Amino acid sequence: MGVEARALSILMMAMCCFGLAVLYSASALMAMHEEHPSWYYLARQVIGVGIGIVAFAACAKLDAERWSKWAWPLMLTTMALLVFTVLPFTLHLAPRIHGSRRWVNLGFAFQPSELAKLSVVIWSAMLVIKKGEQMRRLTKGVLPFLLVIGLLDVLVILEPDLSQAMAYTLVLGVILFAGGLRIGHVVMLSALAVPVLWREVSHFQYALMRLMSFPLPGKEATEVNFQLKQSLIAVGSGGFFGKGFGEGYQQNGFLPFPYNDFIGGNIGEEWGFLGLLLVTIGFALYCWLGVRISRGARSPFLKLVAIGLTITVVITAYLHIGVVIGLLPTTGLTLPFFSYGRTNLVLSMLMTGILVNIGSEREKIFGAHATDPLAVAA
Repeated sequence: MGVEARALSILMMAMCCFGLAVLYSASALMAMHEEHPSWYYLARQVIGVGIGIVAFAACAKLDAERWSKWAWPLMLTTMALLVFTVLPFTLHLAPRIHGSRRWVNLGFAFQPSELAKLSVVIWSAMLVIKKGEQMRRLTKGVLPFLLVIGLLDVLVILEPDLSQAMAYTLVLGVILFAGGLRIGHVVMLSALAVPVLWREVSHFQYALMRLMSFPLPGKEATEVNFQLKQSLIAVGSGGFFGKGFGEGYQQNGFLPFPYNDFIGGNIGEEWGFLGLLLVTIGFALYCWLGVRISRGARSPFLKLVAIGLTITVVITAYLHIGVVIGLLPTTGLTLPFFSYGRTNLVLSMLMTGILVNIGSEREKIFGAHATDPLAVAA
């Protein structure tokens, strides 16, 4: 591995280890309240880390150029799984949990909307390279992207999951911009998208109320922004150094989902401003390493993939941190490598593995055969 790839691997494992400690503290009391052992959620997350390490190792060894051939099959499989989650007759396999149908249980439970993050990056990068100079034309260049990602957004909105739809669109925008999209097209499409997005958000009452009550979380619509209010209490009470590991109060039932959507609040309470600062710096370092890997990528396709994967992880993290400290309205985005959820954890580690392969110096020198896990050494 190159220096950046090696550093990225160490950073990922450091965040996973810290994430397991944070998760145990945030989930122990909740697990016991549900009549499970205190380590129930931790044990399940450790299994996710184990699977993630295998996925990371495989993708770090597998030639990343091969993902270009798998772009359409990956995107179509993702769409089929998302359709499966919203069909009425699949309710027994895709049950409604906390008001949304985001899980598919086919012997093992997973979230297709998480797989869609990888699909958006791989498919978008493949199509940008395929279109080449046509990217500067609106109809033949940009329109196909809008149609496919628009369909993907509609499917996750039906779950409903507005946060993921927003994330897909942001990642697509970054990849298209890096791939040569004209600034004029960006401005025009953004101007057209704002009223459409506002109209769609207004159809979901809970989302509209979150936006309208966001400026005053402690005074207006407290029931809607209860999580945000409790998160601000947690972060504020943590001070600079925090209350200490396992000493937080919010996981006693005050803050809903302290081990998932609002695990950043637990970090702020127990590890303080210093803990949140270290997490923020950690993802900034992840971004810096990912950008350096993309600059040294051996092909234009891998350059766009590296940018897309980096932005996917970092944007998700910073949106989560922005929510728990009150800079953004409440969303359902998790904190990569920290929040409970094996699908997100495994996909985050898998995407890091792809980045590591792109940053492999051996691959640059010896070609695809050197990274073939089935190759026999001469």
